[in-house]
Order: sequence, then structure tokens, then C-alpha cells
Amino acid sequence: MERLIYFKEKRKYPRVYMDLPLDYWVQYDSDAHGGIVIDASEAGFLIYSREDLPIGTNLRIAVLFPREYQLANVEVFAEIVWKKVEEKWEEGYQYGMKFIQILEEDYRKLRKLLITKLLGG
Repeated sequence: MERLIYFKEKRKYPRVYMDLPLDYWVQYDSDAHGGIVIDASEAGFLIYSREDLPIGTNLRIAVLFPREYQLANVEVFAEIVWKKVEEKWEEGYQYGMKFIQILEEDYRKLRKLLITKLLGG
């Protein structure tokens, strides 16, 4: 019996749907900008923003999420590795982000958040 292989997952870490608010700061700019984390992994984010940013831009990103009865955040430094114009969200952009730096404490919080989302939380 012949087996068909439609695709092979190339990512090292699974992507997890998020839909969480974020603030980000472009390097050398003190103004915060808003966006949404569409999905996440241990290595990066897929985000939506209305700002037009070039590939290669470094950002400081703070993601806000509920944890028990309070709000928590994860902060990372990331680089834009690809972008796509997103017409369904009224002329915004999707950005593929790769983590450059994350503190150990924030990495633990991110892993716990990813596991919770994977398990349906």
C-alpha cells in the first residue's frame, strides 16, 4: 500500500494559536506600538500590526496574558524575518518574528503559556 505524504513539518517547535495583545518598541524609538500575537512557539511569534516595518528590524516585544486572577507579561527581543500585507484586517501586516533574546524567567512563562494553550486552556 502506497502512503501519501502531503507535507512535512519543518519547524523545530510547534506553533500555538494565541490571539493576545502586545506592545512593541522599535530600536531607538521610545514610542510603543500595539499589535496582536497570532501564534507563538519557543523560537518566535507571528504577529499582526498596522505599522509598516522593514524585514530585519529588531523589536522589544511585551505580550500581555491572563495568569490565574491577574495579568502577566512576557518580554522578548526579536527580529522581523518575513512580512506579508494582510488585507483582511484593513491593511495591516503579518510579521514572522525570531527571538534574539529572552530572559530565562520569561522563557519559563512562555513555555507554560504554550503548554496551557496546547492543552486547551
